[in-house]
Amino acid sequence: MIEQIYNFFTIEMLYFWVNLGVLPFWLVLIFLPNSKFCKIFVTSIFPILILSGAYIFILYKSYLGTYDFISNFNLYLGINELKDLFSDQIFLMMFWIHFISINLFTGGWIVKDSQKLVINKFLITLPLIITYLIGPIGLFIYWLIRIFYSKSINLYD
Repeated sequence: MIEQIYNFFTIEMLYFWVNLGVLPFWLVLIFLPNSKFCKIFVTSIFPILILSGAYIFILYKSYLGTYDFISNFNLYLGINELKDLFSDQIFLMMFWIHFISINLFTGGWIVKDSQKLVINKFLITLPLIITYLIGPIGLFIYWLIRIFYSKSINLYD
């Protein structure tokens, strides 16, 4: 049974399921941010556990293969080394899961913070969509909206 799961989840299949699996969380964040379902399943640790499981599976697959983990530290040597790392499917998948997880966590934080400040859910739709696509810019747009609702600029809040 475990061997069948291992053989089913190739890098391409895992990429497909990670991308497909994260969409329901984002749809709930965007369209139902005030629902109990969002609070229990989306802005909790639940999606992070699922994505961590996928990340651990990739690490396991790469450990069984011939992946050189030490070469990951080459990314600090320069842009060309980083480019070379991205040519490896295992590293690219690790990066992608990392990217998806951080963006989803940020989207969950935006929803929780907007509820704390009583920001209109329609107003956070644009920052959530942009956070899904290009995380830091969506967070910045939310921060600009947040300034008007909190009536202050806090760099540490």
